[in-house]
Amino acid sequence: MGDAFHGALNVGGAGSWGQEPVATPKNHSVMKAFALLKAFRDPDEWLTSCELSRRANLPEASGYRLIQTLEEIGAVARGPRGRYRPGLLLLSLSHNVTLAALLRDASHALMTELAWKLDLTAHLAVLEHGMVTYVAKVSTPGAFAVHTQVGAQLEAYCSGLGKVLLAALPDEQMESFILDGELIALTPHTITSPALLRSELKTVRQRGYALDDRENQADMRCVAVPVLDQEGRAVAALSATDSAERMTEAWQKQVLDALFDAAAALRHKLYPVITPIPNRRPLAAE
Repeated sequence: MGDAFHGALNVGGAGSWGQEPVATPKNHSVMKAFALLKAFRDPDEWLTSCELSRRANLPEASGYRLIQTLEEIGAVARGPRGRYRPGLLLLSLSHNVTLAALLRDASHALMTELAWKLDLTAHLAVLEHGMVTYVAKVSTPGAFAVHTQVGAQLEAYCSGLGKVLLAALPDEQMESFILDGELIALTPHTITSPALLRSELKTVRQRGYALDDRENQADMRCVAVPVLDQEGRAVAALSATDSAERMTEAWQKQVLDALFDAAAALRHKLYPVITPIPNRRPLAAE
């Protein structure tokens, strides 16, 4: 599947999800400067100009000139023995925007189209301190009623969104979550065994999506997929929620196709210059 919406309802043509913006000339100096900034892998890492240039695949001479400019504007800071680290400018710029706001703005049109095409409720969420936080919600008037709101939180172990986000954690963090606290049953279908939850999350990793099978609410099912960053790591999860009666196995497959297309389109909006990766693929632990 590509980024175009062609999934659940056999909509013809590329549609708005797959439309490419009109090409404009690229400023290669800007792209090279950001390649240098992205070369830092840890906020406490100090690197030489040669190391940064090598990681950014730039000639050392041009890399050095760009680094001097980045130092002048505060984007990098020079320390002992001519080594550099991210500067205060990046920190101050980061205060002007939040991940939730970026996700909400970028996803609104995509989620609206998804919800109306399938006549259900779409959610976008992130993981915060072991809890799922809703950052966006779109629901149609005729959709199955889902009593959620943006900014609210829910348990991760019993939701499709939460399972996707937990499965994307490093092994140590995932195991810490599983063993930290009681898994309380919200319905007769809720997974309450650490061993079963561990197995379920491994399955989510392998197949690349998660299902809430009446685990959070007895008359509701939810399918969720990851939203990936430029490195293929899950930064959020996108879901579609419907009544358990309507969300049959056949309908799940159609909804899943639409979700993967929407998640790919959202990834492209968030990270326009990325290496294409298959929509359906195992989730990589960070």
